[in-house]
Amino acid sequence: MMAMTATDLAEKLFSALQNNDLEHARECCAEHFRGSQNGGPTMDRDTLLKFTAAVNATVPDFGYEDTVRSATATGFVEEHRVRGTLPNGKQLDLMVCVVGEVREEKITALREYVDTQAAVGLLEALGSR
Repeated sequence: MMAMTATDLAEKLFSALQNNDLEHARECCAEHFRGSQNGGPTMDRDTLLKFTAAVNATVPDFGYEDTVRSATATGFVEEHRVRGTLPNGKQLDLMVCVVGEVREEKITALREYVDTQAAVGLLEALGSR
């Protein structure tokens, strides 16, 4: 079987996150996975999965669009738009850049950079859950 590239792994992860397929998302990430958003507190794999479930419950039509993904020496970088409808009926349209680190065909780290002003509606909706 051919080894999975870092960009293949990124595609698999973001597809699983978009489809709220938490088991496949878990399989993409190393046990010692660490993630952060805008340099904030570090989250582990279970926290990422809980956050994903909360986003999918809050924004049922959550999805990624306009994806640009490239391999790097240590993993991948991906830009995408996060789109969906918030509970108040407003549209979520959020540009995101994610830097991923990969070792032994598992994602060990994700550093996500988000336009915080565009994310306010989502954060408010998540806070009201």
